[in-house]
Amino acid sequence: MPTQPTKIPSRRLLLLLGTAGLVAGVIAAVGIVRRAEADRQLATWTTQQAVPTVQLAQLDRGPGEQSLVLPGNIQAFFRAEIYARVAGYLKSWEQDIGGEVKAGQILASIDTPDLDQQFAQAEANLDTAQANERLAAVTAERWKSLVGSHWVSQQAYDDKAGAAASTKALTDAAQANVRQLSAMENFKNITAPFDGVVTQRNTDVGALVNVGSGGNVGLPLFEVSDLHKIRIYVQVPQAFSAGLTTGMKASFEVPQYPGQQFAATLVTTSRAMDANSRSMLVELQADNADGKFAQGTYCQVHFQLPADPNMVRVPATALLPADHGVQVAVLGSDNKATLKAVQLGRDFGDSVEVTAGLTPQDRVIDSPPETLQSGDTVQVAAAIASSGSPQTAPQGPTGQSGSNAK
Repeated sequence: MPTQPTKIPSRRLLLLLGTAGLVAGVIAAVGIVRRAEADRQLATWTTQQAVPTVQLAQLDRGPGEQSLVLPGNIQAFFRAEIYARVAGYLKSWEQDIGGEVKAGQILASIDTPDLDQQFAQAEANLDTAQANERLAAVTAERWKSLVGSHWVSQQAYDDKAGAAASTKALTDAAQANVRQLSAMENFKNITAPFDGVVTQRNTDVGALVNVGSGGNVGLPLFEVSDLHKIRIYVQVPQAFSAGLTTGMKASFEVPQYPGQQFAATLVTTSRAMDANSRSMLVELQADNADGKFAQGTYCQVHFQLPADPNMVRVPATALLPADHGVQVAVLGSDNKATLKAVQLGRDFGDSVEVTAGLTPQDRVIDSPPETLQSGDTVQVAAAIASSGSPQTAPQGPTGQSGSNAK
């Protein structure tokens, strides 16, 4: 049989076959790399889904001072309710409400016929006692001289001397009674105890005046107030009482002068808490030389109290209710959460003041999961966004995306 010559492939064919093999190898390598990257992204995404994702709350540092506005009650620097010391009928009054008076100035006069008769009788009794005293003294002196000449006994003289001493005692008692009624006579004129303004008049001419009251039972005849300075009384809640110091400045405003604020100084505190309101009574004083402020006026007092430099405000959504108070979740440097008990101050609605348990440097988790416990690892949402997430969701049990599934 004739031998067939061996057909050698052309060079061009060999080149085409080599190129095709190279392309196939590149395509296979790219597919392998893509599958590896998809697997890596899937593993990262799965790990991230297993760790809770949280956001950090925005903390606001408390101001250097905190403003406290409380209602106050303006009172006169001195105030006296003037009652009657003698009974009778009001004869006249000299000053009405709003009248400016000086110390000792007569406000009213009382007609006291009963007292006048008692005083006249007391004076007559004193004259009688003095006459009896003089007679007893003369008699005792005469009997003393007779004792020496033995005309009378010593016992008789002692009786006369005792009678003289007794009548002198009666005279002293009568004099004391006259002085007492004379002092009561002086109370017929009602006078001002100090310089001031008449702020009440509760009687009128002809009104029956009883001891300890005016024309209306239980009410004073007059009230006199010294308004050259005023006292302002404020009930300060217990939570703010530690910031009060004697001499600190404050301001106040009254409704009749809108938009104006006036200076006041804290002069003293009661140093006692009211059992019902848990507040402390404090007194401030202010000048009132121009007479703007009246007795019993309502006002609003503005205090500037020093604030705790570590006090912070957190969103209300960061709070976690606990069995014995309130907690917040704080994120540590190792991305592990810690539940910390805190004490709350003022509530501003969307945020609250934390007075203890936090510092401005703490990283507080906002809206923490209800199942979050101390020691749990969490991840911050901002960190996840920067690291990226898988572009396509896993499609099958192999974890490959649909574009690479064979």
